[in-house]
This record gives sequence, C-alpha cells and structure tokens, in this order.
Amino acid sequence: MDIAILSLNPSLHSTERLKEAAIERGHKVRVINYLRCLMNITATNPSIYYEDDILSSFDAIIPRIGSGRTFYGTAVVRQFETLGTYSINPSVAITRSRDKLRSLQLLAMKGIGMPTTGFAHARSDINDLIQVAGGPPLVIKLIEGTQGVGVVLAETKKAAESVVQTLMGLNANIIVQEFIKEARGEDIRCFVVGDKVIAAVKRHAEPGEFRANIHRGGSAEAVRITKAERETAIKATKIMGLNMAGVDLLRSKRGPLILEINSSPGLEGIEKATNKNIASIIIEYIEKNAKPISPRSRYQG
Repeated sequence: MDIAILSLNPSLHSTERLKEAAIERGHKVRVINYLRCLMNITATNPSIYYEDDILSSFDAIIPRIGSGRTFYGTAVVRQFETLGTYSINPSVAITRSRDKLRSLQLLAMKGIGMPTTGFAHARSDINDLIQVAGGPPLVIKLIEGTQGVGVVLAETKKAAESVVQTLMGLNANIIVQEFIKEARGEDIRCFVVGDKVIAAVKRHAEPGEFRANIHRGGSAEAVRITKAERETAIKATKIMGLNMAGVDLLRSKRGPLILEINSSPGLEGIEKATNKNIASIIIEYIEKNAKPISPRSRYQG
C-alpha cells in the first residue's frame, strides 16, 4: 500500500513510529506537511499539490492534525476524501472531536457519562453558570484547547468568577465543569482502534498539578480497565465517528466519566508504559479496512 502521514514534523515521535511500522509491514510511506498542501477545488478535476507533485496515488492517509491547525488540516483531509482516499479518521470526525462542547453534547445525547458541564455567553450569567456546574472547585476549559492547555482549576467562587470574566472578556469560548475530587489527579487514557481498546494507561499528575496529561509533566503506567470503562471508551469513539482515538476518562463514584476524545493521540507514553506496538496495530487496521471512499460517503459535511 501507499500510505501518507499528514504531519507538520517528520521527526515527531508518533510520526516516526507510524512510518517505521508501515515500512516494517511492507508499505510505501510518505510524510506530508499538510500546511504546504495546495488544493485545487473543482468538480471536474480536484487535486492536491505538494512540493511540485500532484498527490493522487495514496491508498490511505493517517491524519496527525495539530490542535491549532484543525481548520486547514481537516480541509486537506476532506480534499483527500474528495479524491476517494481512505482516511483512518474522517475529516468530519476530527472536527467533531476537536470541539469540546459539540463532542460533549453528542455524548450526552447517547447517555455517556461526563462531568457536569455548563456553557454560557453573557457575563450576567456567570453566577448561574457556576451553580449549574455544581459550585467550586471548578475546572474551566477553553473549547479549543488540548493536551491540558487552556485548562484552569478554580478552587473558590471568586477565582471562578475572575477567570470566567477574563476569558469572556477576551471573547474566548469556554466550558465550566465540576471537579471530580475522587479522581485524585489521575485519569485513564484508553487507546481505541476500530472496536477495541488496544491499550490503557493510568496517568498521574505531578505534585501540585491537577492535570494528568503527560505533556504537562504527568506520568503513566499500564492499567487494567473495567468492562464499563472499556465499553464507554469504545462507544464514545464510535459516536465521534473515529476509528482511532485516545479517550480520556475519570474514575468517579458514579462510574467512568469522559473528559476528552483525542483524534491524534500520541504513541510515545502509552507504548512505553504498556510495551505494546500500537503503531503496528494501527497499520494492520488500515490494511484490513482501507478501501476507496464511495461518492456518497464523501459528502459528510
């Protein structure tokens, strides 16, 4: 197979691992900087130009779209879909998962557990917003944030009011969530491929930090998850329309609660903690499922 990995940097660990695994399994691989792709959007002869080449022969693509580049990155994925190229994660699913509010609303429609979440626009509603989320301590998140960036813990009502007022003043879109005390600064990252959780780790926040993200200095260790946690992670991935995802959840008194669904989950920490060749499992999934996209399925919004 000819596989393209859409990544800003070929030296990123996850990009290197996916390329290495694909080559080991006998495939041709090219890393494409999606920000350098030029798209010719036309009904008669759509195309993608990259470094004086026309990209049209790939059997599959693996999008590794950075959170700050979602708009352009997903546009490139859509253009590949227009050409009929299989993407392990569809463009519409990536866009859906990147919007924290939209993803939580979709999960809520299907009865998936999550921390109580509030959303408002008017500053006059801040007090009610804090009450809706259960009162302090509260977690305040930028809707567009990822890897723990744009996440603040407000331990008092005054602190929550101050943070929300400031962010609203900057025209930032935020959500306010209840703080799950019993999680004790730990969360579970489930790595889902297809309809299976292929690996899971428990992530611990460093001392003085409430965010357990490895990018924020957290540590990870392999963990055995419960049946409910496994089913929740798989169902959440399917609701987003993803085939590969890192699903972050908390263990609470009322069961597993979804925090976030990452459409470009990193491989380094979880492969090291679990000693599993996740990159190879991803390539194997593509081998079994990659096929040209039909005209009907290309139009997804």
